[in-house]
Amino acid sequence: MSRLAANARVVRALGMRSVRQTFRRPQLIAPIIIFPTLLLAIQTGGAGGAINLPGFPEVQGFLQFMLAGAMMQALMLAGNSGGIALAVDIEMGFTDRLFSAPIPRFAIVLGRLVGTAALGLFSALWFLAIGLIFGAEIESGVAGALLAIALVTATAMAVGGIGAAIALRTGRASVVQGLFPLVLVVLFLSSAFFPQELMIEPAKTIAEYNPLSFVAEGIREPIVTGIDATATLEAVLSILGIVVLGLVLSARALRHRLRVG
Repeated sequence: MSRLAANARVVRALGMRSVRQTFRRPQLIAPIIIFPTLLLAIQTGGAGGAINLPGFPEVQGFLQFMLAGAMMQALMLAGNSGGIALAVDIEMGFTDRLFSAPIPRFAIVLGRLVGTAALGLFSALWFLAIGLIFGAEIESGVAGALLAIALVTATAMAVGGIGAAIALRTGRASVVQGLFPLVLVVLFLSSAFFPQELMIEPAKTIAEYNPLSFVAEGIREPIVTGIDATATLEAVLSILGIVVLGLVLSARALRHRLRVG
């Protein structure tokens, strides 16, 4: 138990450092909060009439529909920013010092992921607050809001695992930062920003099988209609799939980093 407590303190300390590091670097926090907020404002103001399209889901307003998309964008960019920060630590030699310390190797990566999860939690609270301030309703109330927050936090941590794997493998912040456009492409090819039923091919088919679509719908349902067990289960399974992928990639990348230095 004492060893487990010691490891937990290491993860906590590295997680808190990760959060502080992000808030101290404008280039890391801006994509997580500012960009999704601006995009939410632009889309809500400029495309609000989309809710009148035939086949558009019944919602209170376009802002209510778009909250899930804004949170998805924020958590994806949180994972990317976490990878950038880890790559910066590698370039500065900080990670090498951690490797030489008497702490488990997994705690180094897990600490970074805990920090990414905290940023996901912050972004979920931020956008729910914006929605409530500007009149969007959470149809399933407090329970639905908590479910959405939990899904966003878990997904941020899952996506962060992939970002951490790329950072460990390459050791270059520029490489991880170069994934920024790819992150947006993958997200836009999901139902995060527009109903899948109204998409055209091939985007519609891609969105149908995109794991991020299941996560987005799992976050959206408690906000626009109510808690749906099927949507929640599909979102959880998609998150678990991303977690497994991130763990496999991170484990291989960590072994590579320890081998090459």
